[in-house]
Amino acid sequence: MAGNPPKRRVSRSNTRSRRSQWKAQAPALVKTVENGKVVYSRPHQAKVVTDSQGTELFLEYKGRKVANA
Repeated sequence: MAGNPPKRRVSRSNTRSRRSQWKAQAPALVKTVENGKVVYSRPHQAKVVTDSQGTELFLEYKGRKVANA
């Protein structure tokens, strides 16, 4: 069920000012150096580990294998 119907009409100005408060945020990235390359990754996210050919091997978090890819 989709809640109660509105009790009164909301003006266009009020609607738009309310919607204007929703803002997209850039993802937080952490800069690390791996094998001489600068890598940006999201904190607290599992990282995909690949081999030299680019094949995905497994997921890694804090240096530990957490899942198969």
